[in-house]
Amino acid sequence: MNIFRILGDVSHLLAMIILLVKIWRSKSCAGISGKSQILFTLVFTTRYLDLFTTFISVYNTVMKVIFLVCAYITVYMIYVKFQRTFDREHDSFRLEFLLVPVTGLSFLENHSFTPLEILWTFSIYLESVAILPQLFMISKTGEAETITTHYLFFLGLYRALYLANWIWRYHTEKFYDQIAVVSGVVQTIFYCDFFYLYVTKVLKGKKLSLPMPV
Repeated sequence: MNIFRILGDVSHLLAMIILLVKIWRSKSCAGISGKSQILFTLVFTTRYLDLFTTFISVYNTVMKVIFLVCAYITVYMIYVKFQRTFDREHDSFRLEFLLVPVTGLSFLENHSFTPLEILWTFSIYLESVAILPQLFMISKTGEAETITTHYLFFLGLYRALYLANWIWRYHTEKFYDQIAVVSGVVQTIFYCDFFYLYVTKVLKGKKLSLPMPV
């Protein structure tokens, strides 16, 4: 554990809470990609199967359970409780374009060819691209609510802090996980344009808007 890991976890948890509060208070999931939330739920489900086999620490166990519960509640609110507000028309990203290559890659490139290890690797690869349906949805609608941008900012910040965590661990422990680091870099890159727009527009009180696709 180090400060970057802890701050990353806090940022991740804050992002999920912001999203849940946004949906609950507005009684609407407009502007939220249900497909991205399904992917994130799949990420947590396949990654945290070790809850049944390995105990690392109370902190680790509690955070895993919280992430799982929040993810499933979010999917429930989008597809069940507030389904009438769900924008299916714009949430049209083809998930098979992500799931098929990620599944194949997890079988080809992993630390060991065991079921739990392959599923963990799958979750790492999938998390790196799980935000794409949400970004695709924003590009189609041309704008995003301020609260949604706060959610995306803290989600991206979580990945950036985890990169700092890997750098710190390599510097202090000589520990390096190529799969996690490369996937984290890829995921952070997807957020770069959004970070720029967040700083130049949202933090100045302006609404985040994008050019509409032709």
